[in-house]
Amino acid sequence: MKQRLTLLLFTLLSPIIAFCQDPDSTASKGIDERINEAFEPISQAVGGVVFYSISIAGNSIPIVLIILIGSALFFTLYFKFPNIRYLGLAIKTVRGDYYEAPTEKIVASDHSRENISDDMPDTIRDESIEGEVTPFQALTAALSATVGLGNIAGVAVALSLGGPGATFWMILAGLLGMATKFTECTLGVKYRDIDADGTVHGGPMYYLSKGLKEKGLGGLGKVFAVFFAIMCVGGSFGGGNMFQANQAAAQFIGTFGIQSSSAGFIFGLIVALLVGVVIIGGIKRIGQVTEKVVPFMAVLYVGTALIIIFINISLIPEAFGAIFAGAFSTSAVTGGFVGVLIQGFKRAAFSNEAGVGSAAIAHSAVRTSHAASEGMVALLEPFIDTVVICTMTALVLIITNIDGGFMTYGVAAPDGVGVTSEAFETTISGSKYILTLAVILFAFSTMLSWSYYGLQAWKYLFGKSKASDLTYKILFCIFVVIGASISLGAVVDFSDAMIFAMVFPNVIGLLILAPVVKEEVAKYVAFTKSYKKE
Repeated sequence: MKQRLTLLLFTLLSPIIAFCQDPDSTASKGIDERINEAFEPISQAVGGVVFYSISIAGNSIPIVLIILIGSALFFTLYFKFPNIRYLGLAIKTVRGDYYEAPTEKIVASDHSRENISDDMPDTIRDESIEGEVTPFQALTAALSATVGLGNIAGVAVALSLGGPGATFWMILAGLLGMATKFTECTLGVKYRDIDADGTVHGGPMYYLSKGLKEKGLGGLGKVFAVFFAIMCVGGSFGGGNMFQANQAAAQFIGTFGIQSSSAGFIFGLIVALLVGVVIIGGIKRIGQVTEKVVPFMAVLYVGTALIIIFINISLIPEAFGAIFAGAFSTSAVTGGFVGVLIQGFKRAAFSNEAGVGSAAIAHSAVRTSHAASEGMVALLEPFIDTVVICTMTALVLIITNIDGGFMTYGVAAPDGVGVTSEAFETTISGSKYILTLAVILFAFSTMLSWSYYGLQAWKYLFGKSKASDLTYKILFCIFVVIGASISLGAVVDFSDAMIFAMVFPNVIGLLILAPVVKEEVAKYVAFTKSYKKE
């Protein structure tokens, strides 16, 4: 165990150690430059494999994007459009309509027990149901990881390259992604482990190892599970942590014009303290915080966007006209039809993370006796993240840029947050402060959920001891400070590649285990039809 822990830590930190020992390093170089230089070869090598691209109609398409969209289309057809058929059931489930008097009990592992003492008695009426959080808390915990800076900055970049038409394909990809989330989160609950004290351990690591073993592919499942866990730990430190802290600090410092060279460090310390206070309490505390923060930040951001849209209501027909016309445009400026489609699909897939498998970790902790109930809840994630929030950002950008005042389509936006901030500011003076608060909340909530994802992967690799738990949480908080203090472009690129490397084993596992999901769905649908509220 200690050897594996040492090996992973050395792998993650070796580039940082290397720059410290490099005799050619000069004092004139900042620490971030030197770390970037050390990480650059690794980042390029890993990124080259994970984001390997093929050319279609003159456009470069990453293989991972084709896998994400292709699998989403397959699951949509295989489950007969669950994104439409089960949308109403999903809303009722997350609302708690079927959240009491279960007819059966999941036996998740040899550690399962008949009754659980819980420190949140108000969240459940039947203590025989296993899990740690309510469906709504699981939804907000998973949403807090996906609803983030990509909804603000990523959409601006997608539109700058693909034009207004990218919005159409972004929405379509979001709708397809609902079926993938539905699949992976059902499996997350189906194959989770539950300790004697009620602590839940779940996610792709468990359904890959246990599910594939049931199919006679135990060896492959174990390899997939370990690979996924390693990538998840690395991704949690980078894209799920340092990048979020860095962008939040930059936005805060820029908005208020703070000149102090130590501002980023101080900002990082404060955020690390807040993150630490929450994550020490585990998924229950994370769920309690995200169920308050996520709705607030979504209403704050979407509400401001809606105000801007209503102020410019006369431009809405023109905006939608640009979206539909641009979706099928052959204009070379935005890469033609295929180029526009790629930008929309890429933004949706990279924003809602359907197929990455991360959300299944949060949803595994839900208190339910029906695996498919959480698949229903997970349906709503891509809808909220992509179809609603990303679309709101896109509409604001298109409406406020009707005259091409701050964004030229076909030219990549160098600073997505800056472009979105300018779009907000053109209509509502002072809205940059609202956007700054939204960015900080988005980043904070993303760090909370990714800390849990990384912790679960860490425990899968190194055991479920208190020492293992505390080690990861301390490291995570340290990386918050590092991320806020310095610019680590290559490190974040590397961690992004690790996050999307999770797609390959996860999607293969989902395809193999799809029949299991179909069985669980049939059970849950039958239960809801026979359910009678007391």
